[in-house]
Amino acid sequence: MKSIAAYVGAAFLEIGGCFAVWAWLRLGASPWWLVPGMLALAAFAWLLTLIEVDAAGRAYATYGGIYITATLVWLWLVEGTRPDRWDVTGAAVCLVGAAIILFAPHRAAP
Repeated sequence: MKSIAAYVGAAFLEIGGCFAVWAWLRLGASPWWLVPGMLALAAFAWLLTLIEVDAAGRAYATYGGIYITATLVWLWLVEGTRPDRWDVTGAAVCLVGAAIILFAPHRAAP
């Protein structure tokens, strides 16, 4: 469960950090938005190091499914656009893939 919390936290930190850059460049927000944005991106990277897996690539691959789902939550809650059935279906497929990667009994590293 610690890994799932780290993944979810990392996803929202990455989205928030990237949104800060988006807000500055696309929405005309102050460049000061970059300060919390960069801090959020640093915290995102740190959280991924807390994932209990044997290889960074496996942690990042699993993160992909969680990130996709989190971006659809962001789309709905922050941007006010409700995901449609195709968004939800795609996210569900990604979460199944992430669960397989995270919870499968992998071979020991050579």
